[in-house]
Amino acid sequence: MGTRVKTLHSVEEHDFSRGSMLGNIFRLSLPLILAQFINVLYNIVDRVYIGRLPGASAAALTGLGVAFPVITAITAFSYLVGTGGAPLCSIERGRGNMEKAGRIMGNSFLMTLVMGVLLTVVGFLIKDPLLYALGASRDTFGYANDYLSIYLLGTVCVMITLSMNGFINCQGFAGTGMCTVLIGAVINIILDPVFIFGFHMGVKGAAVATVISQTVSALWVVFFLRGKKTLLKLQRRYMKPDFGCMKEILALGLSGFIMAATNCAVQVVCNVTLQSVGGDVYVGIMTIVNSVREVLSVPSQGFTQGAQPVLGFNYGAREYGRVRTGIKIMSVVCMAYTTVVWIFTMLFPAVFIRLFNGGEELLKLGVPSMRIYFFGFCFMSLQFAGQSVFTALGKAKQAIFFSLLRKAVIVIPLTLWLPSVAGLGAKGVFLAEPISNFIGGTACFVTMLCVVLPELSRGGKRP
Repeated sequence: MGTRVKTLHSVEEHDFSRGSMLGNIFRLSLPLILAQFINVLYNIVDRVYIGRLPGASAAALTGLGVAFPVITAITAFSYLVGTGGAPLCSIERGRGNMEKAGRIMGNSFLMTLVMGVLLTVVGFLIKDPLLYALGASRDTFGYANDYLSIYLLGTVCVMITLSMNGFINCQGFAGTGMCTVLIGAVINIILDPVFIFGFHMGVKGAAVATVISQTVSALWVVFFLRGKKTLLKLQRRYMKPDFGCMKEILALGLSGFIMAATNCAVQVVCNVTLQSVGGDVYVGIMTIVNSVREVLSVPSQGFTQGAQPVLGFNYGAREYGRVRTGIKIMSVVCMAYTTVVWIFTMLFPAVFIRLFNGGEELLKLGVPSMRIYFFGFCFMSLQFAGQSVFTALGKAKQAIFFSLLRKAVIVIPLTLWLPSVAGLGAKGVFLAEPISNFIGGTACFVTMLCVVLPELSRGGKRP
């Protein structure tokens, strides 16, 4: 075992080099899983309510699906900062370098504010032509435009919540990080029916509820990080531009950004392709399928993300045996869970579709589409596990490469090509996902094992 590094605080709860790895990972990941599940409800609840709007449910739901890529793009820029800054902060804590950890957090906050303002301005300037380019039709543009016009007003708050909450979790305050999302989600769930049906605002009401809830969440994050309980305080002196620090954050965060950005690109390509080969109904089905995937992916994503601060801290503290144990635990748990999900979605696909819309056409076409999309879902866990290890240990190049591989190199070309193969049509779009999960997930995980485990066996020294 490597030599333990003393941190500037001695509270065992926040020292991940103590206690069992299983206990540390579960202690962080369980609140994070709950937080992420609640976070997914922000948009899921919107879709459920909108899918039941009298006389316009299908068109409104499809319009919302058209706007998703823009929302995903905003999320991507949040991850550029959050998934880069939080793991680096955790590594520096493990090394006992609290000053640099503070600079990382402060510069992350500064970049979040600047990016949020710029994205808001650009979003309003290109909004109309962008929505048509994303697959909006004459029937769905109005709904997409109504939602996005209001959502863009909350861009800064959305980004603060998504990027800075990671700095609460990486310090060991998983319960507080969960509350960030819980507070916003509860407000959103309460306000959604009030604005959508009570004030008869429809799609606009869903957007207003989301913006208000995200604003409250952002204020919660800022107040905590500037309060007395946090180990690292968000101070002005840490917010002075440090371009070396920014470069490190962006280099590591690029993997999370690319992963989210390629998700955005995939959504665009899927919507446009489905619009051409299947029409609005298949765009609506993909909206539902993506919603189901978001919910069912939460436990595996939350578990791997919860493991990142633990792995990073122990890596920084030179506890390489504990890092190996953590990787094993994370991989086994994720594979077991996603296998169960795969079986469940094969057996009961209609249950999930009916949550959003009970229309006969959506059920008839959606059931086989969902079975295709979720086939071999367990291989997605290999991508989550491998990607999380690379990110946690600060291996930016590998993390970036595999972020690009699965989506940009595999999914997008397959989405464009498969519909023309053997008369697959719209089914080809849904088939691209399981193929990419198998190829990309396996490649990422095997590479992680071949790169990381030998390094840990050598005591962290590269040849």
